Amino acid sequence: MQGYDVFAPFYDGVQGDRAEHASYLRGLIAKHHPEARQILELACGTGSVLKQLQDDYQVTGVDRSKAMLAIAAAKAPQARLAAADMTEVRLDETFDVVLCVYDSINHLLSFEQWESVFDRAREHLGERGIFIFDINTEQRLSWLAQQPPVTSWFEDGNLLLLDVRDDAGAGVIWDIKIFEHVSGDDYRLHAEEIREVSFAVEQIGAALRDRFRRVSVYDQQRARPSARSGRLHFVCTT
Repeated sequence: MQGYDVFAPFYDGVQGDRAEHASYLRGLIAKHHPEARQILELACGTGSVLKQLQDDYQVTGVDRSKAMLAIAAAKAPQARLAAADMTEVRLDETFDVVLCVYDSINHLLSFEQWESVFDRAREHLGERGIFIFDINTEQRLSWLAQQPPVTSWFEDGNLLLLDVRDDAGAGVIWDIKIFEHVSGDDYRLHAEEIREVSFAVEQIGAALRDRFRRVSVYDQQRARPSARSGRLHFVCTT
């Protein structure tokens, strides 16, 4: 799994503060575990979700990118942070909620790795704990690969060029180029390629039901999930 080290300094400028997503996650937590107090986020990145939640929960974040964690430490000072791979992390404690959001799990390129995350989440949950994660569906990755490249300006004159390409039928490659504005007409190029894959919802659900007592699936954009769903949230209860 890639670490986003090149993209890290520009990540928040491109992606925003995650306030809307954090609000949606709060709703899922309130519905499935209203007494929750302790949250662990796997692949927490720059800590945007932790920042949104830190005033109401005890928050802990894990990420393998030290560049991302350095930003998270400054942004979410109330969070405990640890450098670890989400497929291998073992903190020897349990939480009420484990999160893995903003399609972080899609960056794992084999289903065995996805199952390792399911196992690590289950190990870090207490009684009636919940594991919430989201995915880009196969349908969405296929759609993204058919779209033309996107350019956008952000922050102090920086330019993003994003091209999502089909990865020989095995997911997609996010080809990210940042032209950092240095001064005047001078720019510095930062480039990184990030791969994502997805798997059939039925396969994911079967693996989750082997590990959790109850599994619920949500489409934030629709009343219920369908074959057209682009992003799905799974809520798994121990």
